[in-house]
Amino acid sequence: MSIVSNYITREIIKFLLLVMVLVIGIYAVIDFFEKIDNFIEEGAPISLALFYMLLKIPFIVAQMAPVSLLLSTIIVFGLMNKSNEILALKSSGVSIYALLKPLVAIGLISAGILFFFSETVVPVTMSRANRIWLNEIKKKPTVISREKNIWMHLDRSIVHIKYFNPSQQTIFGITITIFDQNFALVRRLDADRGKFSEGKWILYDLMDQVLDKKSDIYRHAFFKSKTEKLDLTPDDLQKVVKKSEEMSFLELRQYIHKIKREGYDATGYRVDLHSKIAFPFVCLIFMLAGIGISMKCNRNDAISLGITMGIVVIFFYWFFHSFCLSLGTGEMLPPVVAAWTANIVLLCLVITALLTAD
Repeated sequence: MSIVSNYITREIIKFLLLVMVLVIGIYAVIDFFEKIDNFIEEGAPISLALFYMLLKIPFIVAQMAPVSLLLSTIIVFGLMNKSNEILALKSSGVSIYALLKPLVAIGLISAGILFFFSETVVPVTMSRANRIWLNEIKKKPTVISREKNIWMHLDRSIVHIKYFNPSQQTIFGITITIFDQNFALVRRLDADRGKFSEGKWILYDLMDQVLDKKSDIYRHAFFKSKTEKLDLTPDDLQKVVKKSEEMSFLELRQYIHKIKREGYDATGYRVDLHSKIAFPFVCLIFMLAGIGISMKCNRNDAISLGITMGIVVIFFYWFFHSFCLSLGTGEMLPPVVAAWTANIVLLCLVITALLTAD
């Protein structure tokens, strides 16, 4: 590694640590004060709230790492530009492309570390944090199996759902058992699928078994469709169903294969699967964007203007990436295209900025 590359690497790592502490601290404090009221209302100890936030730190780190890399790159090259170090390097025959070498190395290493971190630490901590939030704070009486099955204990009833499609607000393989006050089975509903509409569930291909108390015999009735009002909404299911960030890449891929084998739509999970690969590479793209922004700024306002432009880039990427993922979930874009479009578009803009840099 050359002296220049060694210097740039050392400075970026130094400011990266400072920026990460600052960004993660702000994120965590805001999230803590948004959630603390819920903990207090449920009478939960402050120690549980702090433990909950501690469990969320790895997820915050994974989300904020690319942002920290972008801002630290802008700060380092902004300081170098302000102190005429960039001018001195150019006068010595060092091109902007020579300055890219350490950035590419750091970006690729960071992408690998972020992917590994997101596969090993984040699923474990987020799963525990979600259980605390749902079971101990929101009091959701829910048990989720190791696969896709959802079991919910409602008011004198137990609901079993084989699969929930959040994008279409559709449930499949529904079994509802209803009990009386003595916990005796009085009714059972079995439906092939259900659709949420206007605050009610429309169940299709339904078998309804009701206990006739006089004869103590269950009467059977079959319906092509029937409306049932359940104390259950798609938002409730979305909160309790196992999320993609709670699964590693291999777990999510196996989960998708099982869903597809049983004939269910796994489009949303396929989008998340490709996103797990695409997102870490934004570390490299953001670092290249950082030097491109710095080279476009004047020497006097290199840091302030650079950080402002960097924040604009961050918001553009998050908005565009989320928009593309939504299109993928809605089956308007193929999953792989939805996951990579924002990266490709931003990379093209960055390359254009670097090619036109002075």
